[in-house]
Amino acid sequence: QVQLVESGGGLVQPGGSLRLSCAASGSMSSIYGMGWYRQAPGKQRVLVASIKEVGRTNHADSVKGRFAISRDNAKNMMYLQMNSLKPEDTAVYYCHAWGRDPTHDYWGQGTQVTVSS
Repeated sequence: QVQLVESGGGLVQPGGSLRLSCAASGSMSSIYGMGWYRQAPGKQRVLVASIKEVGRTNHADSVKGRFAISRDNAKNMMYLQMNSLKPEDTAVYYCHAWGRDPTHDYWGQGTQVTVSS
């Protein structure tokens, strides 16, 4: 089992920055990739960015150049640096971790990000 806890969300003005953190604990040796998803009210949960064990990253087109995912394996932490935030970035952001075994699929409880003036 793996437990994921997000932090760092909040209210920020357009153009501002936030850094989200995801603290992971448990059987991390089973984890291959981690990522951030977000879900806006009335919309589906979508992938924001992902990072695999070997360090390969992927960012959604909507956040490329503004957001950056990173991972500190020694600390079992994952981060999402969000710059130049826009109102459309408002959503609940979720931490996700998965292993090569499809039964190894874990989610955090989410953290709210609100971008508004």
